Amino acid sequence: MRKDRQGARGQVHTITVDSVALRDNLLGDPAVRDVAVYVPAGHDGAGLPLLVDLVGFTGSGFSHVAWRNFGENVPERLDRLIAAGMPPVVVAFPDCFTRLGGNQYIDSVAMGRWEEFLCVEMLAAVESRFGCGGGGQRGVFGKSSGGYGALVHAMRHADVWSAAASHSGDVGWDLTFASDFPRLLRSLARHGGIEAFMTAFEATEKPSEDDVHDLMTLAMAASYDPDPSAFLGVRLPVDLHTCERDPVRWARWLAWDPLTLVEHHADALRSLRLLYIDCGDRDQYNLVYGSRVLHRRLDALGVPHVYEEFPDDHTKVDYRMDVSLPLLARALTPARLVDGRGRQA
Repeated sequence: MRKDRQGARGQVHTITVDSVALRDNLLGDPAVRDVAVYVPAGHDGAGLPLLVDLVGFTGSGFSHVAWRNFGENVPERLDRLIAAGMPPVVVAFPDCFTRLGGNQYIDSVAMGRWEEFLCVEMLAAVESRFGCGGGGQRGVFGKSSGGYGALVHAMRHADVWSAAASHSGDVGWDLTFASDFPRLLRSLARHGGIEAFMTAFEATEKPSEDDVHDLMTLAMAASYDPDPSAFLGVRLPVDLHTCERDPVRWARWLAWDPLTLVEHHADALRSLRLLYIDCGDRDQYNLVYGSRVLHRRLDALGVPHVYEEFPDDHTKVDYRMDVSLPLLARALTPARLVDGRGRQA
């Protein structure tokens, strides 16, 4: 639902990527993926910066370009922001949905090689078609799992991305995920194991919120410590009877926590043109506490960044893109092309 019904409208195109990186994943998910691509009004994409939107758990890039009640979808938001002075950008919305309900946007034998898909295959397809992006003009942003993806890609692939924004991204595994294991184990016990849980989940016409949350924990396991010999590659870092953590397996999870990764990738983060992080101060998944720790560690490591907390929880916070998208666009647009009003000359 557009706030400005008179403004110029960009176009949303759809391209298809036949991925080699995603073939033979253990979930049986398709390797052929659609990508929606927003091109602003009056442009064909050539020479513009490229932003890539990574959505949260249970989402797809296409959920961000669909009609929304009582609010804007992202292309409508971009139209309004660009009309108000934000430099124009192309934005790609890849479909990264999986059988386990979502994606952490890292390479996994179970989930697929999503880093390779995003950094190589998808970028090549979008940039060759629209003439946008390229070195120094690519940014990645997202919320929740997508915010996590943006952070990890900024740390591990600063040669690809020059700017990143994380809204309420997954940070701090001890508070974020550790408390989920007892509930998951109770659910698995009721069903008779992971395979039986998945059979029941995929057969129901209306999954409960608790079941979706338990599915998310299985997706995390398939991302951070997959076991090729297990059903769907999923193994948990806890004893299934006592819920005691296996120190070796839990260490594999912690290795993917941004609080761990930041210690090894500070130089990469310093090279970014922009690193933006925010979180609601009432985040019900405890992400604000991990975000505060990450903010302190970035300061201690001398990594320039923008950190903001806002008075809200984890849900329905797309309005925060009004802050991050202009910052990303300006960071990636050459200074010579931006006049005093922030518009591209």
